[in-house]
Amino acid sequence: MSLPLPSPETCQRARLSRDTRFDGLFFTGVFSTGIYCRPVCPAPSPKEENVRYFATAQAAAAAGLRPCLRCRPESAPGSAPWRGTATTLNRAMALIDAGALNARDSDGAAAMEALAARLGVGSRYLRKLFQEQLGMSPKAYGDYRRLLLAKALLHQTELSITDVAFAAGYGSLRRFNEVFKAALNLTPGQVRTSSRSSKQASRPSEGLCLMLGFRPPYDFMALRQFFMARAIEGAEWFVSTDGTPCYGRTLRIEGEAGWFEASLVAKKHALNVHIYPGKDSARLSRWLAEIKRILDIDANLPLIGEHMAALLRRVATCDFASGELHAPLPVMPLPGAGSFFEASCRAVLGQQVSLVQATQLLNRLVDETSGYVDLGGRRCRVFPEPGAVERGSLESLKMPGARKLALQALAAAFRDAEPSAEALLAVKGIGPWTVSYARMRGLSEPDVLLTGDLVVRQRLAALGIATQAVAAQDALVKGASPWGSYLTLALWHLDLTCQPQQQNSSDK
Repeated sequence: MSLPLPSPETCQRARLSRDTRFDGLFFTGVFSTGIYCRPVCPAPSPKEENVRYFATAQAAAAAGLRPCLRCRPESAPGSAPWRGTATTLNRAMALIDAGALNARDSDGAAAMEALAARLGVGSRYLRKLFQEQLGMSPKAYGDYRRLLLAKALLHQTELSITDVAFAAGYGSLRRFNEVFKAALNLTPGQVRTSSRSSKQASRPSEGLCLMLGFRPPYDFMALRQFFMARAIEGAEWFVSTDGTPCYGRTLRIEGEAGWFEASLVAKKHALNVHIYPGKDSARLSRWLAEIKRILDIDANLPLIGEHMAALLRRVATCDFASGELHAPLPVMPLPGAGSFFEASCRAVLGQQVSLVQATQLLNRLVDETSGYVDLGGRRCRVFPEPGAVERGSLESLKMPGARKLALQALAAAFRDAEPSAEALLAVKGIGPWTVSYARMRGLSEPDVLLTGDLVVRQRLAALGIATQAVAAQDALVKGASPWGSYLTLALWHLDLTCQPQQQNSSDK
């Protein structure tokens, strides 16, 4: 068994037409030259008899191929998240991408055991899973991810080679040089020289800049508008210092605060992301993973839109469904919150109030519990830690006392470690809607259909979809899987041409 791959005929058509929709969904191995490429590679197309298609860059590398220096496979959109459910493999890949195996000592076995424990499986089973589906061990996967990150940093930034080595997760410069040379047949210095000759490296005064590719269509402006309507003043911003529309925000990762700012580079199907990861660049892998999660940059939105439109055509009864829904449903990226704790607080503050009221309460909470600080040349503030919310008086929050107590109990649940979604349901005042919303935005789980949400119920009713019965709800949830979260967003923003049949009461 292995990760799914488009048919050879589809891959051939995609690479010959340089179809951007397939970027990152497969890689073309060219055995006559010993390299592998993205489908959008600008180099002359090789003959079909000389190529073989791979689902991942790692699989191509395992076949003895090197990454193309022209199309730079390390810049391709990721492919794991769109594959759907939160499987053990996808979760493991995401954790490794975030640096779970970046052990700074010689005991890589301990890091492997810790990763398996986080996934709730044995390390032996995890190794077997990777070997069956990727053709390599978890360690080999992590090693190659570090290599590709280092290559991107060498091409796109002015970090010293030593800083690149540690930022990519290597324990020593010597080890980095050895691995890099063995894998690419080039030294880091040679890659850096070629990047300087192409004049693509950026030199911000603080932090670093990277181009993160996406698979079009990707509606960055819709995502930005979503964040803007729910913004925390001082912690999120939407215009860069040069006046460019952007989305920027502060984050706290592993106890240290920093920020990122993303702006659209439409012609390159990419976001230019300025990152200030605090004083320790060794957390860069974690920062990149969080940024990609928050911006949902790896999603295959056309595929999801086709799935949702087909579902609604099957189950809807109004004329709207037989008209506009013949085209793929416009689907926006899934907007991530800064953390599971932040998303949980947003959900509690949003109980039984309007979006405007919820955003006002959120800003008052941050006003009371978090002050302004200087981070990487920017005056800003960071969403409060659980302890600050737990200890706060919350006097400025104009809401029922029971909800204030629920907010403080929520903070207490996050005090020592991030609780499971199931554990949050045990907190008084926290119900299924609150936890589901927090999972959707704080953990970026792709399959959360908020059937208890008032707006979702109204939009479903307008489409003639009955969800009052448990069986009907279950059928809709099953049909939307594995992308229920995207259907929730689509329904929130759907421009209906038929009126709701009835008003449903909120169960928040």
